[in-house]
Amino acid sequence: MTAVSLRHARVRYGPLEALHGVTLVAPGPGLTVLLGRNGSGRSTVLRALAGTVPLSGGAVVWDGTDVTRMPAHERARRGMCLVPERQAVFGSLTVRDNLGLSAPAVDAALDAYPQLRPLLPRRAGTLSGGEQRMLAVSRALLARARVVLVDEPAQGMSPAVAARTYEVLASLDACVVVAEQRLPPALLGRPLFVYELRRGSVVFSGEASELERRTAGADRTPPGPGGRRARGPHPPDRPG
Repeated sequence: MTAVSLRHARVRYGPLEALHGVTLVAPGPGLTVLLGRNGSGRSTVLRALAGTVPLSGGAVVWDGTDVTRMPAHERARRGMCLVPERQAVFGSLTVRDNLGLSAPAVDAALDAYPQLRPLLPRRAGTLSGGEQRMLAVSRALLARARVVLVDEPAQGMSPAVAARTYEVLASLDACVVVAEQRLPPALLGRPLFVYELRRGSVVFSGEASELERRTAGADRTPPGPGGRRARGPHPPDRPG
């Protein structure tokens, strides 16, 4: 068992605070999903866990140890792998060389994504967005990390490949945390824990099934004046 968590975490980008005291726990092995619109803070949560952005308050705890001051490269050396939304592969290297940076034997990656086999000699920068995401997830798969943090893993993929991607991530013997704008169809019906973020704060935490019931209930709310559903104020999201 392994677990990674944030405790009352705050992150600032200059004068702007992107996370406002976020507390969450991701146990493993298993899949935890961070949901939120662009600017909600979900990507910042992943970066804070990985150590690529510093906290201005709070703590990062990994297996009961405070690693807030541990640099990102040391967290990676100890088994934490971050797959960012952008620049997740080395564009000037071939697909084979990208995979080789994670492990000398790449069969597991090609078993997960047979589509990569004919692309092995190509430079990663020439791949489509979906192909680059396959390569990035494959590198995380080969790394055999204890904690895998993935920002929008299925971006640019076909529905079938996206479903395969979540099947692969859910099968890992690791604590897996993924960030998405909405709950992917491939995860509907799976037992997993969800955190929803809005403007740098957690507004929901619970089982995915509970979120689905809440969403279904909101969809049945009678429209308010002018034909719109009754909602609270929703100012624009902040960057993060």
